[in-house]
Amino acid sequence: MSKRLPKAQQLSSSNWFGKASAGAIAGYFLAIAICGLFSQFGPLEVGFFSAQAQITMWLVSPIWALILSFCFLFQNGLRAWAWLGGANVVLWGFLLISRFVVG
Repeated sequence: MSKRLPKAQQLSSSNWFGKASAGAIAGYFLAIAICGLFSQFGPLEVGFFSAQAQITMWLVSPIWALILSFCFLFQNGLRAWAWLGGANVVLWGFLLISRFVVG
């Protein structure tokens, strides 16, 4: 016999447009910020065709796909936008600060 979760904790397909748009738009910028941090703090190689630049470029798609896949675990679109937007502000702020500190 399985125990049912309260209605507030159940996942549903309602508000899928809000969740999907948060994953697509905010998730994209979050993936770019994550790859920017990898580029900033990864092994230091110079040049567009360096291994670090190529890995950073090719990591954007899988990270974005993961964020887009997991955005449907939020209870509603507003929470998805809030959490992904907040993560964007934190990571982009950290990336901006690191550019000034690291140079």
